[in-house]
Amino acid sequence: MMLTGRNTGPMIDSAAVVSTVDEHWNRAFPVIEDYIRIPAKSPAFDADWKANGYLGQAVELIRSWLADNAPGDATVTLNEIEGRTPVVVVDVPASPGVERTDTVLLYGHLDKQPEMTGWREGLGAWTPVLDGDRLYGRGGADDGYSAFAITSALEALAAAGGSHQRCVAIIEASEESGSPDLPAHLEQLAGRLGDVSLVVCLDSGAPDYDALWLTTSLRGLVSARLRVDVLDRGQHSGMVGGAAPSSMRIIRRLLDRIEDSTDGAILLDSFNVDIPAERLEEARRAAEIGVDPRDDIAFSGDTISDSPNAVEAILDTCWRPSMSTVSAEGLPSLADGGNVQRPYTTLGLSFRLPPTCDPGAAVAELKAVVEADPPNGAGVSLDVIEWAPGWNATPADEWLQAALDTASDAFFGRAS
Repeated sequence: MMLTGRNTGPMIDSAAVVSTVDEHWNRAFPVIEDYIRIPAKSPAFDADWKANGYLGQAVELIRSWLADNAPGDATVTLNEIEGRTPVVVVDVPASPGVERTDTVLLYGHLDKQPEMTGWREGLGAWTPVLDGDRLYGRGGADDGYSAFAITSALEALAAAGGSHQRCVAIIEASEESGSPDLPAHLEQLAGRLGDVSLVVCLDSGAPDYDALWLTTSLRGLVSARLRVDVLDRGQHSGMVGGAAPSSMRIIRRLLDRIEDSTDGAILLDSFNVDIPAERLEEARRAAEIGVDPRDDIAFSGDTISDSPNAVEAILDTCWRPSMSTVSAEGLPSLADGGNVQRPYTTLGLSFRLPPTCDPGAAVAELKAVVEADPPNGAGVSLDVIEWAPGWNATPADEWLQAALDTASDAFFGRAS
């Protein structure tokens, strides 16, 4: 079988792609296992990451693999900035005869989430286990595979008779912490990157294994802490309850300004956007082939989703805003709580913003709505910890969509 490339490019031998990727995987597999064994937690979860050395071990493992397995004309370097996690950079020149001078940027990361709990018996964060055709262990999928996928793709393309323009791969080490170090590296590397015309981010998910999936949009975020103060100190509820307002009741009233408690809809205008027609169609098509985000939710007991059907669930998780209460302060544990009217309550709030939402406008409206006219004159403050915009891909050119559909149908049996 032959895959048709762009109308100006060569035919791609799909059999060569398969055999090359299989061979590459066999070489890479034991190295991925070694990578999983390294507790290379992101800096947000390992403040002493440099002294502990685990991130450094993961960086060196990935760097050395790339140095040995990237195309022969590639250069592999380590970009280091004092006080920041390093970035592995792979610069692969364009194939012979390719005249385009723009750059394809390939992205991945190698830092990991912490151990967390709930591992099945026999599995663990830092213990690679192959069960059937699935490899378990922290980081193998998010996002340690990325460096190996990049070299595999370039090697397979060459073996299949294809060509490419200049490619630059960047593997960072702070993504799970919100990528605080990446902007500084990109600024320093700007001159080396050149004219970037395409970015391929190897750090996303797929609803199934039956087609080639691409992420076309991502929601933005706002993280904030909402605090309500009503007393200077805790006082016995039998003495002041009823006369002194409850900080929890005040905070509930403030949350009602933000969210409809019946269905979770966000009530602030700047948080909501018109969903593009092409994204509505994508949601409909995905639902038709069986994609339903509700299938992956670990509902407890008889809990049901706020989303009435698969299409709405896709839109709710991709294009509509939401609020989650992710932490709290000022509440003692059940074992330690007494009959005390507490002086304050703080809630950690995590908002997801639609891809085209302006996060600056959203933050401004949120703060204004919450802090204005506080109930009972209570002390109300909203501390915004971080915010980030979402992302919505530009429509794919016809040649690219055709190539994606052809490749997906050839390798998975279904168009993308």
